[in-house]
Amino acid sequence: MPFDLPPVTRNLLIANIAVYLLQMLFHDTMLIHFALWPWGPDQLAQASDGVASVGFRPWQVVSYAFMHGDLTHILFNMLALFMFGGPIERLFGGRNFLVYYFVCLVVAALAQLLVVQYFTHGFYPTLGASGAIFGLLLAFGMMYPHEKVMLIFLPIPMPAWLFVTGYAVVELVMGVTGTQAGVAHFAHLGGMLGGYVLIEYWRGRLPIKPKRQLRR
Repeated sequence: MPFDLPPVTRNLLIANIAVYLLQMLFHDTMLIHFALWPWGPDQLAQASDGVASVGFRPWQVVSYAFMHGDLTHILFNMLALFMFGGPIERLFGGRNFLVYYFVCLVVAALAQLLVVQYFTHGFYPTLGASGAIFGLLLAFGMMYPHEKVMLIFLPIPMPAWLFVTGYAVVELVMGVTGTQAGVAHFAHLGGMLGGYVLIEYWRGRLPIKPKRQLRR
């Protein structure tokens, strides 16, 4: 992949890294106010400076996606953004790419809120760019289905469409079975769903048609 990243991808990388550094500086304050908390009444939680009231706020459906749990979390997400963001931004154009990225992260947040509200019933924060990243993976698989990609821990090249389809199935199975607790599998799938619907809209395949269709 080229190192001359297009501007939106580059700025998203910078924003994610900057927010992570702020997390290192302000610790629980960032988590309390900007992570994605479940719908419902506020609850009391132990913070480093005492007890704090935490709960859902509207801006969290965006702000959570610029926060990360630890260094490994942000490294893997930013590596994926670096690898897949550039090709998709060049194809969609900067404005549409930004719209796509934010649609994916918002739909991912809504999916997570629904799952927690109606199925898992826990009260814990969600954070990370993974919903948007899975949307980018979906876009890459749809736009460049025959490009070869591979997992870091499984270095076997495979077509992008197969890689993305297999990844989605694994996420669905792990989400349904509760495997790998602490990972928001349905947020990942929500990001892919948001991306799929938006791409199909841009392609003119939904009842509501765009002014200009995506040709690829």
